[in-house]
Amino acid sequence: MLDIKRLRAEPEAARVALARRGDPDLVALMDRALELDETRRELIGEVEALKQRRNEASKAVGERKRKGEDAGDLINEMQGVVERIRELDARLSEVDGDLETVLLDVPNLPDPRLPEGGAEAFEVVSEWGDRPPPSAALRPHWDVGVELGILDFERGAKLAGSGFPLFVGDGARLVRALIQFMLDLHTREHGYTEVAPPFVANRASMTATGQLPKFEEDMYRTDPDDLFLIPTAEVPVTNVYRDEALDGEDLPVALTAYTPCFRREAGAAGRDTRGLLRVHQFDKVELVRLTTPDRSNEELELLTGHAERVLQLLEIPYRKILLATGDLGFSNAITYDLEAWAGGVGEWLEVSSCSCFTDYQARRLGLRFRPSPGQPLEFVHTLNGSGVALPRTIIAILENGQREDGSVRLPAALHSYFGGELIEAS
Repeated sequence: MLDIKRLRAEPEAARVALARRGDPDLVALMDRALELDETRRELIGEVEALKQRRNEASKAVGERKRKGEDAGDLINEMQGVVERIRELDARLSEVDGDLETVLLDVPNLPDPRLPEGGAEAFEVVSEWGDRPPPSAALRPHWDVGVELGILDFERGAKLAGSGFPLFVGDGARLVRALIQFMLDLHTREHGYTEVAPPFVANRASMTATGQLPKFEEDMYRTDPDDLFLIPTAEVPVTNVYRDEALDGEDLPVALTAYTPCFRREAGAAGRDTRGLLRVHQFDKVELVRLTTPDRSNEELELLTGHAERVLQLLEIPYRKILLATGDLGFSNAITYDLEAWAGGVGEWLEVSSCSCFTDYQARRLGLRFRPSPGQPLEFVHTLNGSGVALPRTIIAILENGQREDGSVRLPAALHSYFGGELIEAS
């Protein structure tokens, strides 16, 4: 969440930054937080003054009793003060709760470098690789995968419903090969420590990374445990050090994990859901970095480069775009999307979002670091990115690698993991 002290010190700058997200209600929400903060500070001041008066009266009562004097008036006053303190403490607790609730609904302030506008206002930062020339022979992956016998959408829907694809034979092997390839790359060449986290998360973990309370309708929740199937490994991996204080010398921390991801996509009505374009369960390798505030810009470029390396080795043409303010995630300060070119559908498809959250998540996490012995604790900066997500990566491989005989050529980086160079009809 945002630092209320920062909002209090620089309210106009915060209003301008929030307004860039394109939602006028956000500024009103921030102003409500400032009103509650002002009320909170007034209550604290009144309580402290009453406590001082209570202590003074208590001391005076003791002095009168030692002198044998009547202290009834002071005792009556103290009882009134104690009752008032009790009332104010209850009110303060209520205001604290209201303030936290409001702050949980205020998104992060966008980085000034972001272009302003909606989803179409992104900035193309770079493009890599040669896109295959347009050709009627390039078919969409839902046709290619079914003909090869590696994708079975009908049986997947029979098992769990629409949006739950079934990978069969070489399709399942391709999934396994991609996961192993990416984990090996990130641990052996990029220096990440692999973790194998739970695939469910509690409410505290989901709140800490910003999925709750805003996006609860998009999550799969278990009852009566009140656990959530994770929408991304970002949630458990970023929470590994929640409520801890790290040594500054141990930063940056770099973690990677494979997990399935589960998303109801409650707000996806009207979007193209054919094939693997938009599914409710998918596999992903995640990258998480924890760093000092002065290095977060460098760490974002580094993390994004690690995700780009995956696409380069998989020989997938892609572009790197800087998201505009109106398309920015709730907790994000800045985000690069990596979009793979898929020749069969003729579209750029997002396969990775690499983001810096500044200290927004860390404040919810209670995650700090000590720069050096004796120095005060500071909040870390958190970053994460897909390294990368499988469904659209598989789309690009199947659509760009089509051959005239109906088989699909695999990139060289996968040959040893897959156990061959081609996917052929079974």
